[in-house]
Amino acid sequence: MTGLNVGEAAKRSGWSPRMLRYLEAKGLVVPRRTRSGYRAYGLGELNQLRGLAELRRRFAVGIDELAFAARLRREPELRRAVDGWLAAAADTGSWIDWEQRKHERLLAA
Repeated sequence: MTGLNVGEAAKRSGWSPRMLRYLEAKGLVVPRRTRSGYRAYGLGELNQLRGLAELRRRFAVGIDELAFAARLRREPELRRAVDGWLAAAADTGSWIDWEQRKHERLLAA
């Protein structure tokens, strides 16, 4: 199968062309580009789109949530900050300490 343009991929996948562009901007489904810069969706991307739709239905998650989860995987510093905040938030007594240490680190930088 040769690459499908965004309109053809939208028809085959059930997503709108606008949503396909949004998914690409968020880094969730990134098609290859032709030499002239057009998107070219292949079988792999179509399968990703089907899987993404199933994931959303099965777990009732939004695109924004999935985009944030993908961002956590790409940005280790963000992941560590979120992990630290979640750990501290689980123990409300240490949450204040965690916030204090965070502000101290920011002021020292």
